[in-house]
Amino acid sequence: MENAVEKNIQPAPSSFKADVWAHFGFYNIVICKLCKAKIKYFGNTTNLRTHMARHHPEDANEVQPKVRNIPGDQRTLHQCCKLPTNSEQAKKITQSIACFISKDLRPYSVVENEGFRYMLKTVEPRYAIPSRQLFTKKKVAEALKKATRVALTSDAWTSRAVQSYVTFTAHYITDNWELESRVLQTTAINESHTAAHIKENIQSVAQEWQLTTTDLVIVTDNAANMLAAAQLGNFQHVKCFAHTINLTAQRALKLPSVSRLLGKIRRITGFFHRSATANHVLKQKQKLLELAPHKLTTDVATRWNSAFDMIDRFLEQQPAICAVLLSAEVRKYGAGICTLDETDVANAEEVAAALKPLKEATNIMSEEATPTLSVIAPLHAQLLHETKAGFCGETALAREIKQAIHEDLAKRYTSVTDKNMLHISSSLDPRFKTLPFLSQDEQKDIHSKVIAEAATLENEEPDIPNEILDDEGPPVPKKRNTSLLNLLGKTFTNARDVPKSAGTRAEEEMKEYLETPSLSLSEDPLTWWRSQETVFPLLAKLAKCYLCIPGTSVAAERVFSTAGDIVTAQRSMLTPEHVDQLLFLQKNMYISADGKKKMFTIN
Repeated sequence: MENAVEKNIQPAPSSFKADVWAHFGFYNIVICKLCKAKIKYFGNTTNLRTHMARHHPEDANEVQPKVRNIPGDQRTLHQCCKLPTNSEQAKKITQSIACFISKDLRPYSVVENEGFRYMLKTVEPRYAIPSRQLFTKKKVAEALKKATRVALTSDAWTSRAVQSYVTFTAHYITDNWELESRVLQTTAINESHTAAHIKENIQSVAQEWQLTTTDLVIVTDNAANMLAAAQLGNFQHVKCFAHTINLTAQRALKLPSVSRLLGKIRRITGFFHRSATANHVLKQKQKLLELAPHKLTTDVATRWNSAFDMIDRFLEQQPAICAVLLSAEVRKYGAGICTLDETDVANAEEVAAALKPLKEATNIMSEEATPTLSVIAPLHAQLLHETKAGFCGETALAREIKQAIHEDLAKRYTSVTDKNMLHISSSLDPRFKTLPFLSQDEQKDIHSKVIAEAATLENEEPDIPNEILDDEGPPVPKKRNTSLLNLLGKTFTNARDVPKSAGTRAEEEMKEYLETPSLSLSEDPLTWWRSQETVFPLLAKLAKCYLCIPGTSVAAERVFSTAGDIVTAQRSMLTPEHVDQLLFLQKNMYISADGKKKMFTIN
């Protein structure tokens, strides 16, 4: 029956100019030549094109509207051809829609809203409004595929709508030695945050983005379920150093003497936050005493550095605070609120001084433009050194705080796996390559591990001769296999002609690498590697594998500020799918290309 129908399908008349008719004919009614479906025909090609787009999208892509030569006096707006999707004008409009969705945090489905479509038809009738499926993840996937290695950061959070999410962010180094971060996925968590569920989420992300799980590194906080998930999935795992510092500092802040002091300062700053009069007088006193017009800050229980900032700001404004609390117009509202006495002020200074190294370490780890994993080992060693007991002139309070910090830090990053990851990363950072915080035996051991690992990267490619041939020179005559060569070849063969093994080359690179001057701490190690990649090709490839790994999951946590804007009370009805889409588009609007930032192209 089907063959009979096919024989009786008549081609469209030659007067039908639309190219879509190449796929249709007549059998009493319009019939699709591809699937033999019957299509209703009302004198135009709308139903035909809809059928092609829905059932034969691959063939539909080949159908491009043709421009007919219509005299100017006969041409109407409806007779004008549609804008080709690959035209510059169409691309600009599509890109503007992407910007509108991401910057104004709109759901993808806005492109299907009647009012939105009417507006665009009014502005540019020839523009074909894309579907929500157009705004895909193709560009990010392409960037990840090119990367030598991809590391993930992960953290869980809760929206204002009391919905729990986990966000995964990818980190990699581009061909141009730029450190990039891309939000990959935000998943709603409707179950408990067990290790098994977290492991499944990580595996799901790796599968969706085609990341090799055997080489996958995940950076998370120190929560037990995160650590267990990494172990269950057999992922390489790095504990967030910023979170480690937070745990260490929290232990120091819970010391009774420190806790009491924080309570006194918190009571004073809280009074200023509640009293408009006190704030008004504070501004007057700041101006009179020539102090910076800063507001007092109050600490947040989950962020230790907010306690440091509260103490630091209090000490900065202490003269003005004292003057305000002694003024008559404030005392009648703030009865019972007293400033700190001299002993408390001295203790506050001791606490701030003891916590300052942790604050500076946290700031260093919050950098996103430079590698941070390689900084953990030097920072960890320095913090342990600075918190050792026995420094002359220290007060009992300072010793107590430093002891608490030292004891907690000494328990961190003690496993062989943790040490190898951190020390190899530091050795591949030209700022820390000599590893002065390790013993000589430990330095040699790490450098040997670097050589061995760099050599394995070359095993995928054939060894190449050490001698570089000139392609433009005359051809080298083929050597004859003579008896002399057979007998004495091994003894007298020119060493330059013997290909060097990857291990030998890696060893030579490491020797030369260590002999070069160390990079200044103020310089960028990625910029250095960009200029030295051809000098140390094996080490450079390994450096990309380690320096792309962040030492902190802060990058994932910074998503929350955007997420908070997205999941506001007004938009609390957004589905988890929409939250994922908006975070992805918002955070990935710009993709690096040739070392320059530009808005990524929607495909």
